[in-house]
Amino acid sequence: MSQRTCLVVDDSTVVRKAARRIIEGFGFNVSEAKDGQEALDACRSGLPEAVLLDWNMPVMDGITFLRAVRAEFGPDQPRIVLCTTEAELSKILEALSAGAQEYVMKPFDADILRDKFTQAGLLEEAA
Repeated sequence: MSQRTCLVVDDSTVVRKAARRIIEGFGFNVSEAKDGQEALDACRSGLPEAVLLDWNMPVMDGITFLRAVRAEFGPDQPRIVLCTTEAELSKILEALSAGAQEYVMKPFDADILRDKFTQAGLLEEAA
């Protein structure tokens, strides 16, 4: 079976490294992008199975990237988990209506990410 892929998109190097370590532990091959434009270019050169996406970034923010990816690649690929400090319900609903499969609050840990990846259909339920 080919290696599963995940793109971690965040303008914070620290957050990208932490997320990479956790997601690699789930068995994914992880690549990184520091903003939405870099992430969109990465998707065009090779669509990942999953994207862990920050909301607030320079150049192109998460929601703009999300809409662009959905317009270009359709509603189901890649599976997108939006990861942010934005806690308002209106923001969560905006993300989900724009095409995110799941939504995770920062700070996150391995258990939270495993939960969200499972809900997004990226990981099997733990037996």
